[in-house]
Amino acid sequence: MSNLTGNTRICFITNNQTITGTPGYYVRRLAMPSSVIRHIDYSETSNILKITFQTGAVYTYYEVPEMVYIGLRKARSKGKYFNAHIAGQYAFDKISS
Repeated sequence: MSNLTGNTRICFITNNQTITGTPGYYVRRLAMPSSVIRHIDYSETSNILKITFQTGAVYTYYEVPEMVYIGLRKARSKGKYFNAHIAGQYAFDKISS
């Protein structure tokens, strides 16, 4: 599922580095200090959370509120937060394994 059009670019904010994109569609990619999650991407406009796990598996979760994304970012244990607040709570697609 994607809401990108042919002329849309994505704005990534990665470790305080910004790459310009189309206003209104922003993805924040953050590397995670986690033994379970490698990094997360979040779209504020579509409330889509994409999680890349340390195993290389990539999942997209839909209709994830920004506060859940912020909670994951701030959680001391990313895996515990994921299991308690995301897994089984939102519709998802497995993108790759």
